[in-house]
Amino acid sequence: MNVLRLTLEGDLTSFRYPLTMVGRQLSYDMPPPTTIYGHVCSALGEWVDPRSFQFAYTFTFAARFDDLEHVHALKITSGKLPNTTLPKSVEGEINPHRRELLFRPRLTLYLTRPDWLDAFRSPAYPVVLGRSQDLCAYTDVRVVTLRQQPRAYFEHTLIPFEYPLKFPQGIVVNMPKWLDPAKNRAPRFARYVVLRQRVAADDERLIAFGTPPDSFWVDPDSPSDDQGRQRALVFHQWEGTDVNA
Repeated sequence: MNVLRLTLEGDLTSFRYPLTMVGRQLSYDMPPPTTIYGHVCSALGEWVDPRSFQFAYTFTFAARFDDLEHVHALKITSGKLPNTTLPKSVEGEINPHRRELLFRPRLTLYLTRPDWLDAFRSPAYPVVLGRSQDLCAYTDVRVVTLRQQPRAYFEHTLIPFEYPLKFPQGIVVNMPKWLDPAKNRAPRFARYVVLRQRVAADDERLIAFGTPPDSFWVDPDSPSDDQGRQRALVFHQWEGTDVNA
């Protein structure tokens, strides 16, 4: 299977955990599907049908730390100027809060659209990941051919909760999967498994629910372990049930 592979690197990023915000804004360990969709549309310069492609990725970062950010809260205190929408008087306050940041993020993104190669070599908008100020750069953009192998390992990736193999080493998270533009960007959440450590697909600690795959898509350029296994990719989709492509 031919796919587009993008390698993206930056200094900082943060994927705000939206379900809690009391004095500190936490970050997901990996970018949610909504972030990936927005990133793709930014590079293409237009909204694209989410049903027209799937994605898989690996994501790492060097360290995590907290930094102070300021929220500028404004409110109108008295009416509006005549014949305008401008307020007569505005009051504001600055609220500092802590935000969790990820240092030196590195994303390897696989898209089932090799025809987008030229678009990502010359993206329409600045390359960011997460917040608008988190500038990044593509260090490699190319089309690669994935291979199916009966043995592989998983590492530094996001896995659909419905995937038939369950990973005791993973962390289950509730992530925004889709922001519906027709409903004022109302979020739709889904469960995923964040897996940071390396786990072999034939590890006896894995639990199978349903029929496990008999082969896996692997990146032929990924590192091999001591038994010759290479990194498996699990593809996600926005519509329907998330399954391995």
